[in-house]
Parts: sequence; C-alpha cells; structure tokens
Amino acid sequence: MLYHYTTFAAFDGIIRGGELRLNNILNMNDASEMRLFMNGICRAVVEKLDTEGEHEKSSEVEAFFHKEMEEEFHYSAYAACFSRYRDDAAQWERYGYLGQGVCIAFHEALMQKMVGGVISLQKVYYQKDMHEHHLVNEFYQAVKNSETFSGCFPRLQNLMNEAWVQSAAFKHPSFGSEKEVRLVVSPFISHSFTVEPRYHVSAERIKKYYPLDLNRMCGKLNLHLADLVGEIIIGPTSPQSLPIFQDYLEDCGLNVLKDKITLSECPLRKPRL
Repeated sequence: MLYHYTTFAAFDGIIRGGELRLNNILNMNDASEMRLFMNGICRAVVEKLDTEGEHEKSSEVEAFFHKEMEEEFHYSAYAACFSRYRDDAAQWERYGYLGQGVCIAFHEALMQKMVGGVISLQKVYYQKDMHEHHLVNEFYQAVKNSETFSGCFPRLQNLMNEAWVQSAAFKHPSFGSEKEVRLVVSPFISHSFTVEPRYHVSAERIKKYYPLDLNRMCGKLNLHLADLVGEIIIGPTSPQSLPIFQDYLEDCGLNVLKDKITLSECPLRKPRL
C-alpha cells in the first residue's frame, strides 16, 4: 500500500471529486527540493573536470548549471506524495493536519498500472552525494570530448532536461524516515501532457497545481475509484464521527468503502489549545 496523509477537505476532493492534485515540488517542505540533486550533479562534474586539469571547462559547466537553476520554476515538477508507512506519527504530524486528518491507502500495483508516459510513480532517494549517478559521467563526457563548450551545448541541454526530471526523485537525507513515493509529472518536457493547470486561491497566496482525473484513469483499466482504495484511516486526534463518515461515503455512492474505515492506533498527543 501507498499511504496518502491529508486533510478531510483534500480527502473530499479525492474521493467525492475523483481528483488528485499534483502540487509544485518547489513549494514542499524540503527547501532543497530539486536543487539538492542539481547542485550535487554540478559539483560532481566540476570536480571530475578539475581532476583532469580541465579548469576552463569546469568553470563553464558551473556557470551553465547556475544559469539553468535561475530558471528553476520553468522546470518545476508537480507531484502527489505517499509514504510506505501506515499509521505513522511523523506522517500524521507533517501531512495529516497534526493527526486530525485522514489517510488513504492506495494499492500500489493498481496505481503503477494507471500511470505511464510523462506521469510516473517514483521512489524517492535520500542522498546528497551524486558522484555515482550516471548523469555525472554523461555530462563529463559531453564536455570532455568537445573542442569547445558551445559545440556540446545541444547535448548538454538534453542532459539538463533529464537532470531536472530526475531531480524530483531526490530529497535531503534528513527526510529519509518518510520512505516516500511520488506520483510525478514534469510538464515542461512534453506537449503530450494535456492536463491544464488550475490555481488554488487562499487568504495567503495563489498556488498552481495539476488535477488528475482518477475516475477516468481507473476507467481505462475497467476499475472503479473504490477499487484503488485499500483502507481509510481516521487520524489519531481527529474529532470525526464514524457514523457521519460512513453516511458521507454512502451518499457519495461509495458504500463499499464503509467497511474499509479504521481508526488510527497511533498514540499521538492532541494539540494544545
């Protein structure tokens, strides 16, 4: 199972509305999102070139990366996040509205069948050292084997696009306890991604997101949205009434999910008033 910890408002959008929102990774709680990977690749390539005495080329590579990273919003990936941990205290606190929210368990095997093309289900890796990543050697070879930096620019740009896509799968090691899996799309790389962005306007700001139509995606596999859900866990500090929650699901035409509701057993202390 893949566990999605969220609020009841977001739960309503997913279950009743059949819509899963993919949010901008750059706005998530790891402030180094995407930059961690890009900086790591850049550092490793520069060190490799410097070791070979290619100081001029290493400076050009560093400048190239820095210029590209100034345009990071253009390369932003969008994702919905899941954990492999069930009923986990840290997940409840960070993503489940301090335990007052809800967790939806999705069948990973079915989700894997639903995605494809520019939408992928990615395991997240928690590391800062990128020296062993295959892109380091590919960047290095592209620069090393070219007489001039401008001569390898087209190849470098293709590698840069690939690097931005892969950056969405790496987070700072301090987040390793999340054991995260992401449903990811990078809109900048493909014109075949036809989902139009939407905007959520709150009192504080405007956020851009991409909505995925879960009903349509399930329908392509002759599945119902309820088939995708293995369990619904009410948060450990939630005041939610179980009978009302069951009525809600029944009135949504999701009576089959009533038997999949469980109450969290996590002994999370209720937030102080």
